[in-house]
Amino acid sequence: MTAGEIGRRPWIVGVSGASGTPYAAAVLRALLDAGESVDLVVSRASRLTLLDETGIAFRDAHWRQDLGDWLARGADGKPDTFAPGDRLDLVRYWSAGDLAAGPSSGSYPAKGMIIVPASTACVAGVALGLSKDLLQRAASVTLKEGRRLVVAVRETPLNGQTLKHLVALDEAGAVVLPASPAFYAGATHIQDLVDFVAGRALDAAGVPHRLYRRWKGELGGGSRDR
Repeated sequence: MTAGEIGRRPWIVGVSGASGTPYAAAVLRALLDAGESVDLVVSRASRLTLLDETGIAFRDAHWRQDLGDWLARGADGKPDTFAPGDRLDLVRYWSAGDLAAGPSSGSYPAKGMIIVPASTACVAGVALGLSKDLLQRAASVTLKEGRRLVVAVRETPLNGQTLKHLVALDEAGAVVLPASPAFYAGATHIQDLVDFVAGRALDAAGVPHRLYRRWKGELGGGSRDR
């Protein structure tokens, strides 16, 4: 362990195969903006979604370059919208197939975990304790260690079996957070809607951010911001 890693307690961010990779990018950017260390796990299925939604092929051997390209892209698909820069030094990447990775153990220091977006398959795997890959294993460890787990489920409609799995996660102590954007914050762009969901996920994790306009009890406040 290097001197820079002593005392490091990251947020684990798991990205599953559901549609909604811009949500993950917004959460990652905000965590890095807040100076938080991040351990990133990208599932095999999510690589296909990322390729389809952004054109970016996420590669283990070139993860830093690919992550930089991903975080620089806006929710509307435009490249170079954001500038992640040196903040990527705060990220440690783990392959989803590496079940010997740090986050697979409860003794590995972490603040908690955010799964964004969470597919119904991922929800089922975590609820049933399957631990079929590092993402699911890390989520199970987060629960058993009593750390905060935020599950930003992104699917509609939801069938009865998935609803039962979500109830099981709630009972296990996870925060179930549907990726449901609100419109009272004065959204004028798709990025605003994405940032609202990302901001709510960070609220649930207890991480400060400035991603959306908060409700102040003033009707019409959002329209005045346009």
